[in-house]
Amino acid sequence: MTALPLTVDEVLTTTRTVRKRLDLSRPVPMSLIRECLEIALQAPSGSNQQGWEWLVITDPKQRAAVSAVYQRACTEYLAAAPGLTSIDDPERAATMGRIRDSTQYLSDHMAEVPVLVIPCIRAGRHGLDAGNQSGLWGSILPAAWSYMLAARSRGLGTAWTTLHLKYEAEVADLLQLPPGVAQALLIPTAYYTGDTFKPAGRSALDDVLHVDRW
Repeated sequence: MTALPLTVDEVLTTTRTVRKRLDLSRPVPMSLIRECLEIALQAPSGSNQQGWEWLVITDPKQRAAVSAVYQRACTEYLAAAPGLTSIDDPERAATMGRIRDSTQYLSDHMAEVPVLVIPCIRAGRHGLDAGNQSGLWGSILPAAWSYMLAARSRGLGTAWTTLHLKYEAEVADLLQLPPGVAQALLIPTAYYTGDTFKPAGRSALDDVLHVDRW
C-alpha cells in the first residue's frame, strides 16, 4: 500500500491513541499488518538479539476471549482510578474525563476491533530478571512504537494499552504462549473514522528540560 503523504514530523506528532474512532466495521487485510510489522522489525534491540515475537489475532473467538479478560482488567482499573477525573485544573479534568470515557468505550468494543496485535519478547529461561528490565523492554517497545507509526502512515489507527497484563498468565494460556515469552502490550488496530489527527497538548519543554545537571 502507498503510505499517506505525511512528513516524518507529522507521523511522529500525530500518531495518537485511537479508541472511539476505530472503524469496527471495516476489515484490515493481513497484508497491510505485515507491511507494518516488516517496518517494526527494523527497530533496535539489545545486542541485536531481535528476541521479539508478534501475535496477530484476527479470529473472532480469539478476539472475544482476549477481550473478556481485558474488560475485567479495565473494569477493575477504572474502579480503582478515581484520579482520572478528580483533578483541580478544570481543563485537565475534562481531558482526563474524556480519556476515561474512551477507555471504557474501547473496553466495551475490544472484541469488535478487527486486529489485535500483541508484541512479545523472549525473556529467556530466567524470566523477567529484575536487573535487566531496561534492556529487555527496550528490545521490544521501540519495535511496537514503530509498528504504530507505520500503521498511522497507512491510514490505520492504533491504541497502546497494557491493562490486560494484570492477567497476563491467563491470556498466555488462551494464546498458547510458550514459557519464557512475555507480553509487552496490546495494540488494537483498525482503520479510523474521520479525516486526520493533530498534535496533542503537552507540557512545555522548558518545564521538563534539564541541561548539564538537574
